[in-house]
Amino acid sequence: MGADALSEVLRAVRLSGAVFFRVELRAPWVAETPPAAICAPFVMPRAQHLMEFHILGSGTGFGGLTNAEPVALEAGDVLAFPQGDPHVLSSAPGLRQSPNMDLYRVAGSARLPFSVTLGETGPPVGALVCGFLGCDARPFNPLLDALPRMLHLRSRGTGDDGWFRHLVDAVVAESAQPHIGGECILARLSELMFIELVRRHLWTAPAEETGWLAGLRDPHVGRALNLLHGQATAPWTLERLAREAGLSRSSLAERFTRLVGQPPMQYLAQWRMQLAAGLLADGDRPVGQVALAVGYDSEAAFSRAFHKLVGVPPAAWRRAHARGPAATAGRASFPTPPAPAGDAAFA
Repeated sequence: MGADALSEVLRAVRLSGAVFFRVELRAPWVAETPPAAICAPFVMPRAQHLMEFHILGSGTGFGGLTNAEPVALEAGDVLAFPQGDPHVLSSAPGLRQSPNMDLYRVAGSARLPFSVTLGETGPPVGALVCGFLGCDARPFNPLLDALPRMLHLRSRGTGDDGWFRHLVDAVVAESAQPHIGGECILARLSELMFIELVRRHLWTAPAEETGWLAGLRDPHVGRALNLLHGQATAPWTLERLAREAGLSRSSLAERFTRLVGQPPMQYLAQWRMQLAAGLLADGDRPVGQVALAVGYDSEAAFSRAFHKLVGVPPAAWRRAHARGPAATAGRASFPTPPAPAGDAAFA
């Protein structure tokens, strides 16, 4: 039996979420963000890669990548930026304001979600929930490379009254009135929301699109990926994988490479290194045991392969990436400055 490759990847890259801002909007309003990597030291210092997401809880607005055409937003819409690109959210197209890094410093040491008022002094016109998702990017995260720079999902007005709409409503409600355990609840809800965003992108992407997610959608390549992820330590050969995926060797190799971007055995080698990197970072298991755990009979062969694909020996990786508490529990410790002005841009 093959496993669920998407679930395996999400577990291996340690997806972790947190909702950091609950925002009351007063028109006109604008929030501009720097690249996520600049925010990471304040909000998720242990995450290798940081993604941002926003839920418009009520009201209307616009959002999109900096210097790109924005999309119109309605209550319940979700915007996510998987590659960590700078972006702008505003009450009208074309509004800009420099990011205020003090807000990230405050949120990094405050009880979450951190409440902010954004805009002029008039009556409230909406609410925004903003959060972050951390994950491992190295040595190999096939999902991250396959995601677009922006994901936009409308949870209302599309005939979809399924669980995603209720999930979004739950994030908005919990962020408005957090209770005991609220940070943990919001973290798990944001992770579920992101996974559903990815699944819906997979289902709705154009048929001609290539990439790892397109490979999952293909019946033969998807089966091959599920087999490799479900049995990563098995002695796979291209012939055996092709037979179980229902194609000839040449057909699978061509189809897999065209969709995923690399041959099956090369993909497997990189995935094994991702698994090994996690084992090395998470504990003090001897390198020889790590080698066996990811399908290598020889510590020397594993060490050579790891060095070749990752760029450093296993022991050096462990020293550089040894993990403490999970990224969601390890926010940076900063002195809390005075609360910033209400019209600061941050999201």
